Amino acid sequence: MSLLSPKLQLKVAQKQILTPGLVQMVTVLQLNRQELREMIAAEMANNPFLEEGAEGEELTPQEVQALLEAERNPEPADQSITETIREAAQPDGIFALDAGELEGRDGSGASGLEGPDALETGLGADASAGDPVLALEEPGAGSQTTDSFEEIDFGSYFDDYLDPGFKSPAAESVEKPSFETFLSSPVTLASHLEQQLALMVLTDPVRAAADVIVGNLDENGYLNDRLEDLAALGNFQLEDLEAALKAVQSCDPAGVGARNPRECLLLQLESRNGKGGVAWQIVSDHMKLLETRQFKELAKVLGRPLEHIQIAVQVIRHLDPRPGLRYSGPAARQVEPDVYIYKDGDDYIIQISDEDLPQLRLNSQYRRLIDRDQEPSKEVRNYMRERYASALQLMKNIEQRKQTIFKVCQAIVNRQTEFLERGIDYLRPMMIKDVAEEIGVHASTVSRAVANKYAHTPQGVFELRFFFSEAVQGPSGGGTPLLILKRRVKKMIEEEDPAHPLTDEQITERLLAEGIQVTRRTVAKYREDMKIPSTHQRRRRE
Repeated sequence: MSLLSPKLQLKVAQKQILTPGLVQMVTVLQLNRQELREMIAAEMANNPFLEEGAEGEELTPQEVQALLEAERNPEPADQSITETIREAAQPDGIFALDAGELEGRDGSGASGLEGPDALETGLGADASAGDPVLALEEPGAGSQTTDSFEEIDFGSYFDDYLDPGFKSPAAESVEKPSFETFLSSPVTLASHLEQQLALMVLTDPVRAAADVIVGNLDENGYLNDRLEDLAALGNFQLEDLEAALKAVQSCDPAGVGARNPRECLLLQLESRNGKGGVAWQIVSDHMKLLETRQFKELAKVLGRPLEHIQIAVQVIRHLDPRPGLRYSGPAARQVEPDVYIYKDGDDYIIQISDEDLPQLRLNSQYRRLIDRDQEPSKEVRNYMRERYASALQLMKNIEQRKQTIFKVCQAIVNRQTEFLERGIDYLRPMMIKDVAEEIGVHASTVSRAVANKYAHTPQGVFELRFFFSEAVQGPSGGGTPLLILKRRVKKMIEEEDPAHPLTDEQITERLLAEGIQVTRRTVAKYREDMKIPSTHQRRRRE
């Protein structure tokens, strides 16, 4: 019988732990330009060492470290002038600041009047000049040299510079609207319909039922719930729901509120005054023949000429089976390229887009707090050293991110020169592990470097992951990426005879003739990925 008892054990094991600096490096590498800009702004708000410098003033961590070691003088060169201005700002020394005193403090000449004598002299000069603002006097006869600095009338200069002009009390107290007030919000399908329903004359029960119907529409504008279920859930009368549905279906866009695609197309034809026409009859009663493109059979069933059937088919093709998608669909995505690739002569130039990123510098005032002579508190010095190391690590990671992206783009340019010259049909297969071996990093590093980043090339703007694609196996297909293979399949189908469309077996045979080893199931899979109908659905029967 074994007994359970606590025991102490000493064991040696190896465990991989990511340091905070390494975690930050991995995080910074996979950020795009916009996300990096937000991260830098957050770090600047939390780290007092980081500040945004002007153009041309950014320093590397090595330069910052050299300056930190060299700058040990605790007294700045303008300390005497700073102390003089600080004393002059005191209540008992407002009128004691003059050019003579500045000169006397610097040791370049005789000192001016001080204390009450300076006050009386200043008041006398102002009384004789008739100016209510006290001006600074020129140095007395004891000064041997004349300096241009002494000729500046600082009193009148600062009074004129700091004068805000006339402001009424009412203008100062008015609260201005924020900038967000002027931003337009996107129009949704529900808000668009509610605006139209507000202009209709409806009873209160019908208006409430219409609001319920609008709230139950999907993104395509269809009503998937039965009116009976809505009546049971909301305690509505079925007659009110039917009237509300009719009101919603009369709104723009035409076809909204339909319960199936057939009703959606009929509502759109009715809005065009096409009720009872050839197109109406085809959608209402002969959708199966329309799907199989049996136009001659449609002409025979409806007793119409073939030309009328073709005109009606063209009208149906211009209808929108998803009318609500224009309001509820995803908005246009704005892309900011992280890399610009352009041709200069015979070479391609790679430029990392970082002009709108803050140029980080280390604050010189906080750097002095690391020195024992400048800051006696040990806790403050330790905190400043920690923040200083964090700031240097961030600047190093940002620079390393830039170098890694540049090396990856350089490898892409070397391998995809034909694509940059001639277009997408000349894209070559390229694997992430091959680029990683070329630049000497791990494959995961390359994967993070190309994540969510875009490049502006002579052929357009592409995601960096677009250039990485597997190769198709085969004698001459070893250099054909999957994207180009799909484009070839799509081009074959576009150029086929509509009366005799190509089957998947025929497409496979054509690709095999070109040396690309694929199977019929692979071709069918690529065709379905591109949402291309089958051979039977593509066949046009005249």
